Amino acid sequence: MLHTHKLNELQVLLQQQRNIVITTHHKPDGDAMGSSLGLYNALLQLGHEVQVITPNDYGAFLHWMAGNATVIEFERETARATERLAAAELVFCLDFNDLKRVNELGDLILNSGVPTVMIDHHLDPPGFETYTFHNTAASSTCELIYDFLEAIQLKHLVNADVASCLYTGIMTDTGSFRFPATTPKVHRLVAELMEHGANHVFIHQAVYDQMSENVLRFLGHCFSQKLRVLPQYSTAYFMVSAEELEQYQLNTGETEGLVNYALNLQGMRFAALIIDRTKAVKMSFRSKGEVPANAFARQWFEGGGHFNAAGGQSSDSLERTEARFLEALEIFGPQYLLA
Repeated sequence: MLHTHKLNELQVLLQQQRNIVITTHHKPDGDAMGSSLGLYNALLQLGHEVQVITPNDYGAFLHWMAGNATVIEFERETARATERLAAAELVFCLDFNDLKRVNELGDLILNSGVPTVMIDHHLDPPGFETYTFHNTAASSTCELIYDFLEAIQLKHLVNADVASCLYTGIMTDTGSFRFPATTPKVHRLVAELMEHGANHVFIHQAVYDQMSENVLRFLGHCFSQKLRVLPQYSTAYFMVSAEELEQYQLNTGETEGLVNYALNLQGMRFAALIIDRTKAVKMSFRSKGEVPANAFARQWFEGGGHFNAAGGQSSDSLERTEARFLEALEIFGPQYLLA
């Protein structure tokens, strides 16, 4: 269900030129950058001064989108990002609903006193924002950006650059249009984006067909050496060490999608990727049907997300995190996963 708050007031606010910052979640994915740069390219047409600030870096397979060269990464350019945020009159928070998801940048936003706009499709928002455009039934935040522009009578701003960015996020968050959130509305929306200039062939190739030799060899290593299968719980998972990431010289975003291969295994209903990112062990969870990946992440690994796609983290060692994961499955499994 769509929830909005003070949308008319925001529409009036955007009728005058503003200094606007757009930000998105830690380790941005296709939907995060697609929505951020899609909105960026739309608002520029109204004469606003617009700056996208990400908490940190993101995959090179997203760098082709219009406006990417102007993005500031907070971790790399903290002073510059802080200066731009201090000058902002309005902050858009896209593809997340909790300021903890943007790390130190969240504290700056919270303490700035600047009005904030949350556009998001994740569950259980805590309500930090001034203006709301939120719908958990949406396939992606990119779908919501399109709906948002239409709702505030700015749909005419969807040109080829905007359409290409939004198509990217919808494509990636729907698993190339195969996940349950791919509704008839999504297909109609994508058709409109193509009519506005989104080249679906180019976008798919830019995102998915640029794999390096290192990544392909890493995937082979994971399939042959790192896949662990628990048939009694219809669960499969990968566990990857920091040393293995260094061995294969992986860049940001290049482990994206690995967890889905575990879920693709015949008979599996739950999958996980447990990966040592040095500062913390990061975890991705995927599930099928009525298996609540978000509840699992929230209860045991300080996380959350969508019903069938969620994430979490652990401050324990990789080995202890795996042990905790197996302990959690013993509790979670009998209710949801017994073969």
